[in-house]
Amino acid sequence: MSRDMNRDMYGAMFGGERLDASRDTGLDTGLDTRRRRERAHGMCTMMMHPHSCTSPAQGVGIGLRHAHYGAFMQAPQPVGWVEVHSENYFGDGGYDLHVLETVRRDLPVSLHGVGLGLGSAAPLDEAHLARLKRLVERIEPALVSEHLCWGATPHAALHDLLPMSLTQASLDHLCARVAQMQDTLRRRVLIENVSTYVRFRDDTQGETAFLAELARRTGCGVLLDVNNLYVNQCNHGEDALEAMAALPREVVGELHLAGHRVTATAMIDDHGSRVAPDVWTLYEAALRRFGPVPTLIEWDTAVPPLDVLLDEARLARECMTRIARITHEPLASGQVRT
Repeated sequence: MSRDMNRDMYGAMFGGERLDASRDTGLDTGLDTRRRRERAHGMCTMMMHPHSCTSPAQGVGIGLRHAHYGAFMQAPQPVGWVEVHSENYFGDGGYDLHVLETVRRDLPVSLHGVGLGLGSAAPLDEAHLARLKRLVERIEPALVSEHLCWGATPHAALHDLLPMSLTQASLDHLCARVAQMQDTLRRRVLIENVSTYVRFRDDTQGETAFLAELARRTGCGVLLDVNNLYVNQCNHGEDALEAMAALPREVVGELHLAGHRVTATAMIDDHGSRVAPDVWTLYEAALRRFGPVPTLIEWDTAVPPLDVLLDEARLARECMTRIARITHEPLASGQVRT
């Protein structure tokens, strides 16, 4: 998710605050783990709306942004699926929700949350979670995701994706929160790695190793943001390929691609430009490791004409097809080899 550099540096000062791990001791029994995985993988039993697209997210999608509503309302666009920020559609009506429900008839939808703050020390916002549950039941999305971050104190929401310390206490805390989210939604969710501008001295593991253990304990999946891997590699000297290698192939359920901004201080994940050449190279490596995973082109600032987004999606689709030919990976039904 895009963010302002100053807010990141400010928010990061609070990223190491002590978390209350009392909600999950980390001592799962085998039965507990099995039950969580069963809940995570087989939860949605509701019937689809009769006029909804029932296909899973496949191939390459783009973010559905207000500037492009008109084009999507006129005709289906040549993308595999669309993704929206969940919180923009929490209302019970209005034009935004009308557009989303209309687009949902033709294309799978992914709901991407930016406001739940799963890693926050404050209690999970049950009203927020209830609104998300209502939206999930209304839209019946192909994918639901949130971020590996915190964003609130007991007294205020900070409205940002702030980095967590990667410790056992943080993992225990997050496992309980992800389990609560999945139990409420009655479905598996994907958790995304984030771009950060600090790391903490008490970190005991890398971010993707942390996510791999989170997935093992809760049954959640991982949304792997390739641009965030690259930004963190440049800002912290981390190895993006090693980060990928820490993730089991089967846990990655979605990939994100986006642009970034280079400054004299740091590389900023601003989602305001085309995907950089080095990020395309990392994307190829991700496809080789994880297969033709549904991929999103993210563009959240200085949103360009729709044709630019569609061209980025075309490049991602061509890359996916090229790597599938090399690795002999079958493309999902409906994906066209180019």
